[in-house]
Amino acid sequence: MDEILLTNPINPTELLWFLSRGFDDPVYRVGTDCVYRAFKVDDEKLLVKIIPNTSSVKIEWLYGNRTEETAAFVKNFISEWFDLNTDVTPFYDLLKADDKLSYMADDFTNLKLVGMPDLFEALAWAIMSQQINLTFAYKLKRRLIEKYGDFIEHEDTRHYIFPSPAAIANANDEELRAMQLSGSKINYLKSIAAAFAGRKIDKTILMALPDTSTRRELLTAQKGIGIWTANYVLMKYLRDQSAIPYGDAGLLNALLKHEIIADKKDLSGMPALFKKFKGWEAYLVFYLWRSLALMPGVS
Repeated sequence: MDEILLTNPINPTELLWFLSRGFDDPVYRVGTDCVYRAFKVDDEKLLVKIIPNTSSVKIEWLYGNRTEETAAFVKNFISEWFDLNTDVTPFYDLLKADDKLSYMADDFTNLKLVGMPDLFEALAWAIMSQQINLTFAYKLKRRLIEKYGDFIEHEDTRHYIFPSPAAIANANDEELRAMQLSGSKINYLKSIAAAFAGRKIDKTILMALPDTSTRRELLTAQKGIGIWTANYVLMKYLRDQSAIPYGDAGLLNALLKHEIIADKKDLSGMPALFKKFKGWEAYLVFYLWRSLALMPGVS
């Protein structure tokens, strides 16, 4: 068993609740006190059981060859996924100074911004989930993964790995339509998959760009990637704090709930709020999203 010792504490209850939320994300499976996730490193398939605690994250290897290389990959993925290295104390200082949002520092204490460390998955998910509800979006994701993704079978359960760009680029359009993907989404998915497969876009290319603006330009140059989608991906993949998904329905509802904006046409309330949280904008969005949902047993 491996262990990641934490300098900055996390909230395992909040983390596991967020990963589940009653949805069905097929790239991992949430247990009572753990999460299972399969990986593919080069041609090596791996399955691990991840056990988060306040001051550490334990990793139990269930399938595949644990080497220094695979262990480093999985540890780094988990650290990015759960944002383990971020100290949220400065963010909480800002929250506590805001009368309407100060409760979040206590109610959601040590909740980290759960990301998406796989750029292709992040973009494909953003495309699939456009303009539909999350329940249906996760159904589409499961259909796509079960058809084109790899998997590991362990104790009578299949643990899926998100499909490779090549698998989606070469997917049959009729099969995709049978999954209830729209024609435009099929076009966008295959286009972005082809761009990855042809190495026109990847993490190295994106990270080599100097700032948020040029990274956003690269993303929005791809079919089906608008400003909202680009900002969402930059927020979830790179944790770019300035990449605010303006116009997001959930964000607007949260701002209305907290009486930060008067209505959805209010053009001044949102910028004024984010100005007070400069350097922590993405975290604020994440906490506002969190505020819309209640955990079981919490009123």
